Amino acid sequence: MKNNLLNNKKPGIRFLNEMQPVLCDQEWFTKIKKTEKFAVYYVYRGLKKKGDLRYDITVIPAKMFGKEFPKTKGHHHFEIPELIQVLEGKAFYFFQKGTGASIKEAYAVKASKGDVVIVPTGYDHLTINPGKKRLVMANWIFNKTENDYSFFDRFQGACYYYTKNGWVRNKKYKKIPKLEIKKPQSKSMPKNLDFLEKN
Repeated sequence: MKNNLLNNKKPGIRFLNEMQPVLCDQEWFTKIKKTEKFAVYYVYRGLKKKGDLRYDITVIPAKMFGKEFPKTKGHHHFEIPELIQVLEGKAFYFFQKGTGASIKEAYAVKASKGDVVIVPTGYDHLTINPGKKRLVMANWIFNKTENDYSFFDRFQGACYYYTKNGWVRNKKYKKIPKLEIKKPQSKSMPKNLDFLEKN
């Protein structure tokens, strides 16, 4: 991907040791942690701005976590939606909603280059790179949004993992619905981003 916005920009980096609380394959992590340390993904924040919105780019290399496909740590932002577009590669955008260990709704949006996905309010969510090449994605979000990672930390990730064997249930949860696979909302960014602004 050629993107002049990234020239001379230093990304925020999420390292493997920070991902440990949410990994499916804890046995793999125990074996690898002393011999290999690597960057899991890179986030270039505030590359552009529109009013109170900022434009970020995230890069997720195609490096497996043992049997699990690479992913972001996962978080929740309160009452603030987000708009995401795949710039390169393939993605699963995973969403879940519930109370504690009881999840009422869980779905994943399967997306590829050009696809646009809206992160609705009230959902814990994360991004998975299910491909053999890196995933590059962009997002527009309210500039002062704060991400809360504590929920996924507490339950060792989301209620489903995406692995070499497909979708696998996370046994830390007591109640999990059947996973739905949905299509992206659009193939192009909307011109009006006012719905992302905080009221």
